[in-house]
Amino acid sequence: MRWYAAWVWLVLLGGFWLSFADVVMAAELDEFEPTIDFLELPEGLALGPCSAVSVSHKGEIYLLHRGVRPVLCFDAGGKHLRSWGDDLIQKAHGLRVDPDDNVWVTDIGSHRVFKFDPTGKLLLSLGTGQPGAHDDQFNKPSDVAFGSNGEFYVSDGYVNTRVMKFSSEGKLLKSWGTPGQGPSQFDLPHSIIVDGRGRVLVGDRNNNRIQVFDGEGKHLESWNGIAAFGLAFNPEGVLYVATCEEHDVLRLDASGKVERRWGRKGSAAGEFNLPHMLAFDANGNLYVAEIGGLRLQKLIKK
Repeated sequence: MRWYAAWVWLVLLGGFWLSFADVVMAAELDEFEPTIDFLELPEGLALGPCSAVSVSHKGEIYLLHRGVRPVLCFDAGGKHLRSWGDDLIQKAHGLRVDPDDNVWVTDIGSHRVFKFDPTGKLLLSLGTGQPGAHDDQFNKPSDVAFGSNGEFYVSDGYVNTRVMKFSSEGKLLKSWGTPGQGPSQFDLPHSIIVDGRGRVLVGDRNNNRIQVFDGEGKHLESWNGIAAFGLAFNPEGVLYVATCEEHDVLRLDASGKVERRWGRKGSAAGEFNLPHMLAFDANGNLYVAEIGGLRLQKLIKK
């Protein structure tokens, strides 16, 4: 009987530690306090569909929307600082701030990729202004990502279904991807980001997956079941995904499994209407640009 009692005790103790571990794991997941209407917009300006957001190392918030003054810059408190883009951007899509705080925009209206300095001065323009599949053309490019040595990647996007890799000067180094459902094939590569290991993650939207490549385009793995619209890492390197189909934000573990979901369709704080792209600041606060909601929502990390 002594061995039986000891066995029961070990089972109970093991169950306790499993439950305790579950509680600890749940506690480690980020919690956010959502807030809306924190931006101080210029007088007379109303936001159109908000397609992208990014935050600089100075904490300045760059919002891209489909309306007048398509690139809007705010300080960390939401005060408007400057804006630009009416003369260049025809239909805003993606925006990323690079490690040097330059602002990159993908324009699906003019089929171009623009690089601006933080004040809005144009530094680089890629694309001919006409849709095409040549090496110097895009067809509705969707997003930009940055490598560790100055190289950058463009998901080219709605029509060409490919990823293009460029040098820091804008010279095409290589491209990969064809239409389809197999490895290295795409059905709308909508978002792209580079992780801390140099891997290139592509939100293969209509194939309902994220494909993972090395920096030269070799396919490594696919994470299925995620219709990724926007991709962003928090300051700890954890991947978050915006999905327009479910109107929510996902947190993924290192193997691409969903750890947590936030949101549902709606207009209240913490709800989303077509969350398109997202970003974090250095404090772990999350910003979500909503196409349908015509707003930028800030989720403050508790």
